[in-house]
Amino acid sequence: MTDVSPSLADLGWDDRLNALFAPFADAGQRPARVTRADRGAVSLLTADGPDRARYGADLGEDPPVVGDWVSLELSPDGPETVAAVLPRRSALVRGATGASTGAQVLAANVDRVLILVGLDNEPNQRRLERALTIAWSSGAVPAVILTKTDVCADLDAARSTVEEVALGVDVVAVSAVTGEGLEALGDLVDGATSVLVGASGAGKSTLANALSGTEAMATAEVRADGKGRHTTVAGELVVLPGGGVLLDTPGLRAIALWDAGDGLERTFADVEEAAAHCRFGDCAHDREPGCAVQASVPPARLEAWRKLQGELRHLARRQDQRLAAEDRRAWKLITRQYRGRGRP
Repeated sequence: MTDVSPSLADLGWDDRLNALFAPFADAGQRPARVTRADRGAVSLLTADGPDRARYGADLGEDPPVVGDWVSLELSPDGPETVAAVLPRRSALVRGATGASTGAQVLAANVDRVLILVGLDNEPNQRRLERALTIAWSSGAVPAVILTKTDVCADLDAARSTVEEVALGVDVVAVSAVTGEGLEALGDLVDGATSVLVGASGAGKSTLANALSGTEAMATAEVRADGKGRHTTVAGELVVLPGGGVLLDTPGLRAIALWDAGDGLERTFADVEEAAAHCRFGDCAHDREPGCAVQASVPPARLEAWRKLQGELRHLARRQDQRLAAEDRRAWKLITRQYRGRGRP
């Protein structure tokens, strides 16, 4: 970052946020954007420069994340605290891994989701479809960034593999080593809030440094087994010299879906379009005669679509069970409290 503190407008402040913040301004509070979120505290950028503030459990189960806009108030004992998180206009969310049915918000208030695919390995279409689904469901616009073109033996083949599943999405090939594609990528992120997502070793931090012209993010060599090293342990925000901000996120080894919204339909637009021409309105696209989907969509992609649909149905059932269990616990607590007071 430069020595001159960015203005709120440089950070993405607009008329919408100005209107949302009006009640907090009347209370003497000031706005800030989260650049890094840790447990119980956040690093921030304000109109006066970098800051640090704490937050408490009163913010609920959805604490501030990188990219959030917050309202700061001065505590009686001195340090500022986060009084509120302003409503998000978009959020990149994935399902929590393991047995949990919760969600993990990776970044907030983003315009573009840049999905990085490192060309030191063969592009994985199935993983990319997952990433595109959560990107579309965020409310932002995805783009696929092919990194490490300097080590790719056949760039045209790799691009073709990606474009087969990245329908209607910008695909930009770059190399942080040679500088190839960085100008085109700079035009894509100019003036916007963009978030970098991808597996460890895809080059997120290296690309963030190349775009910002600084060494703001730590980087590390890929391990001998080809797997990336986790150098980014929490989401971080970098202000770009040409305008806009870039959010770096930790490497994702697993991409679990959450509430996909229309993300699945947009990712698999070819399946949805073909389904409109099926012979039967309730076609399951399995073995029905005259199924336009089976006739036009490659089997592997159709199977991937079925798998993600099944995953979302399973998640919905688990969420219903969790909500039902929470309701039962709440009613048991109310009943015990009622019995403890005695009947009138």
